[in-house]
Amino acid sequence: MAAQNGKDLLIKVDMDGTGTFQTVAGLRATRLSFNAETVDVTSLESTGGWRELLGGAGVKSAAISGAGLFRDADTDERARQIFFDGKTPDFQIVIPDFGIVEGAFMITSIEYAGAHDGEATYEIALASAGELTFTAI
Repeated sequence: MAAQNGKDLLIKVDMDGTGTFQTVAGLRATRLSFNAETVDVTSLESTGGWRELLGGAGVKSAAISGAGLFRDADTDERARQIFFDGKTPDFQIVIPDFGIVEGAFMITSIEYAGAHDGEATYEIALASAGELTFTAI
């Protein structure tokens, strides 16, 4: 696989609950991480004293973060409304030449910043709120 453009890692939000996804506007940097908690089943009988983990157990989660320019676009308004309403709509995370992760996410934080001699910026963080699907592209 050849190197990929970072700008092609996209966060898309369902704009109206009907599966109409639009890229979150103004993002310059995005990050996606997957996590799985472990369930330790080690006992005195574990071979050689090595830790044993129970496969298929534990909680899976995903976290997304992004930073960019405030553009006051439709997606900015949608993100603010999702946050203030405490909703968990579907998002898509497009990973270039790999696939699309889709599912419900909660916006856990939105931060706005700006200097008198620069542009207004924002940072957004999301946490998975249900089962996620992966579709290869």
